[in-house]
Amino acid sequence: MDLALKGKVVLITGASRGIGAGIAQAFAAEGSKLAICARTEEPLLQAKKQLEESGAEVLAIPADISKPEHASLLVDQTVSHFGRLDVLVNNAGGNRRGNFEETSDDDWEEILNLNLKAHIRVSRGAIPEIKKQNAGAIIFISSIFGREAGGKGLSIYNTTKAGMNSLSKIMAMELAADKIRVNAVAPGSIRFPGGSWDRRCIADPEGMAEFIKREMPLGRFGTVEEVANVVTFLASERASLVTGTCINVDGCQSRSLI
Repeated sequence: MDLALKGKVVLITGASRGIGAGIAQAFAAEGSKLAICARTEEPLLQAKKQLEESGAEVLAIPADISKPEHASLLVDQTVSHFGRLDVLVNNAGGNRRGNFEETSDDDWEEILNLNLKAHIRVSRGAIPEIKKQNAGAIIFISSIFGREAGGKGLSIYNTTKAGMNSLSKIMAMELAADKIRVNAVAPGSIRFPGGSWDRRCIADPEGMAEFIKREMPLGRFGTVEEVANVVTFLASERASLVTGTCINVDGCQSRSLI
């Protein structure tokens, strides 16, 4: 299926590894032009090299989007380099575990800023540029733990991802008249080299085998490619009536009825 994304300019945050890198590869395969960012320059430049080897035109921007000045810099540099912006993928994020009673204001501020406030700032900067194209898409990479309880120790993460889902819904309503579709994608447990699930599988293969048997109806972890396929579809006009929704990519792992 031709998603008609060739030549579209796509800005992806947190794109040097894992799900973000997989999303960048998927857009590259569609012929999109890419602006990618990450906090650490070396892996970011390595990701840029791999994308260019696949034929993509890539702008790599070392930036920490949790810093307000870096968030605005992303959009400015993307538009300065490519002359336009069509799609924004808000992917960067992190986690800090801890029992709620023992969490501090600093704990909350760090993850609220990275998982939610940073994407608010980048999105606000991107919207005027996407409007100029008379159509476009904004996609938030959320989590199934933004749709249901993630468990003990995840009060901060759960809150930020639930906030992301809520934000995307309201943005979709407000931007519909401008033909900008806004959606969230909620991955389940995704395994990739160096990721948290990969480390757990290596450290405790028997425990992870039991986890898969208990929690994963398809009998396996998801892949970054499976998440990326949904993201590229949502960015395309093939998904022209899909906006204001959150789509699970979890192999039926989650238990929410909505």
